[in-house]
Amino acid sequence: MFFLRVLCGSFFLLFLFFAVTAQAAPYAEPAHGDFVLRDFRFASGEALPELRLHYFTLGTPVRSAAGHITNAVLLLHGTNGRGTGFLTDSFAGELFGNDQPLDAGRWFIIVPDSIGHGRSSKPSDGLRAKFPRYGYADMVEAQRRLVTEGLGVDHLRVVIGVSMGGMHAWMWAEKYPEFMDAALPLVCLPTQISGRNRMERRLIVDAIRNDPEWKGGNYDKQPQGLVTALRMVAISAGSTKQLYLEAPTREATDRLLDRMVQQRMQNADANDLLYAWDASRDYDPAPELQNIRAAVTAVNFEDDERNPPELGIMEREIKRVARGQYVLVPADGRTRGHASVNDATLWKDYLMELLQRSRP
Repeated sequence: MFFLRVLCGSFFLLFLFFAVTAQAAPYAEPAHGDFVLRDFRFASGEALPELRLHYFTLGTPVRSAAGHITNAVLLLHGTNGRGTGFLTDSFAGELFGNDQPLDAGRWFIIVPDSIGHGRSSKPSDGLRAKFPRYGYADMVEAQRRLVTEGLGVDHLRVVIGVSMGGMHAWMWAEKYPEFMDAALPLVCLPTQISGRNRMERRLIVDAIRNDPEWKGGNYDKQPQGLVTALRMVAISAGSTKQLYLEAPTREATDRLLDRMVQQRMQNADANDLLYAWDASRDYDPAPELQNIRAAVTAVNFEDDERNPPELGIMEREIKRVARGQYVLVPADGRTRGHASVNDATLWKDYLMELLQRSRP
């Protein structure tokens, strides 16, 4: 089923007014933890004696008469992100408060830092380029073990993922078809990464790996290749139109790019970035989409250049998902390309509809 969201006339102006003036709803403080997986073996055959997966939770588990947790939600971040990146007014403030779609008073929300990200085990912890070359399959397996072994959850009400996390949501739904009632993959496609998206990832990885300053991963200072890689990340995440409106002159464009890269440099590490963007090499859920049993709503944005709608991939592949629906949000003054997903007001209605149609 294919939707287009349209807002027009005075209703649109009224909507914008309340979106701008409304206060983000409060929600409970996250409870942080670390789950350590002993002798974790990667798909490559490499292993770590201890793999640390950091996470936080919001809310309290609700158990059935048989003792099973019935209100668990898994929320997954994007490439080079971290769980706490969701704790913004435009995301958490629109989802986790009282009477909101993921009201932390009703739901038990699990938000991990994936392998190589945030406060989970990653190359910059000390192993550098000797860190195992992880892929998406490893990341999903570690998430599964956190959920089941670490938190005692044997069924998820919904898996929600953003960008890389959305691709992980597709993998969850395919590999563990009975484990969740619903999946909401955001700003991604259910097929292997190719075309411009793959080219971007090659450019990011090669900019670092081919830089003599990288020194095989044993650099003394961050190599210049990291700056080049972050420039690519910055320009591909935004909307072409909105970037032009924000910086319509040569000088303004240079200042904007420098500012975006400087912001990203504050917590960036070349090995971590290289590993994270390289990890998508094993992603390809397309061959098994027909095995998905959960209700799925896939949401993309018309001005997302990483997942361009003109390719028609989602329209083709969603037909193979028995309970699948696809939403393409039109570009407007509020969308920001791939980064549009950070504004939950643009898509939270589809989450509510998904939760309703997937009720056990």
